[in-house]
Amino acid sequence: MSSPIDAYIATFPSEVQEMLRQLRACIREAAPQAEETINYAMPTFTLNGNLVHFAAYKNHIGFYPAPSGLQAFAKEVAAYKHSKGAVQFPLDQALPLALVSKIVAFRVQENLAKKKKGTK
Repeated sequence: MSSPIDAYIATFPSEVQEMLRQLRACIREAAPQAEETINYAMPTFTLNGNLVHFAAYKNHIGFYPAPSGLQAFAKEVAAYKHSKGAVQFPLDQALPLALVSKIVAFRVQENLAKKKKGTK
């Protein structure tokens, strides 16, 4: 059965599809309890609210882990073009999957802590 994220990934060239599949698998491994959906026209993982988003563009893959996810790993993220809430991984470089995994794990803990406090 095809999901909306599968359909999204299928719209890109094969090399980009492979990178998107790697990124998705990395996120799934770091956040197995998260659910997949499409929000803001991007593949999204949710767990007590939005966890992370990602999207492919002409020259990069955008990864959107919320500002807190990037602030927590500012030194590692500094090697990439980034903004307050997004980081760009160039298509001509291997994805930093270890970094993505750490950021996702951080965001999981953050969102689970929100649930314990009773906020969304």
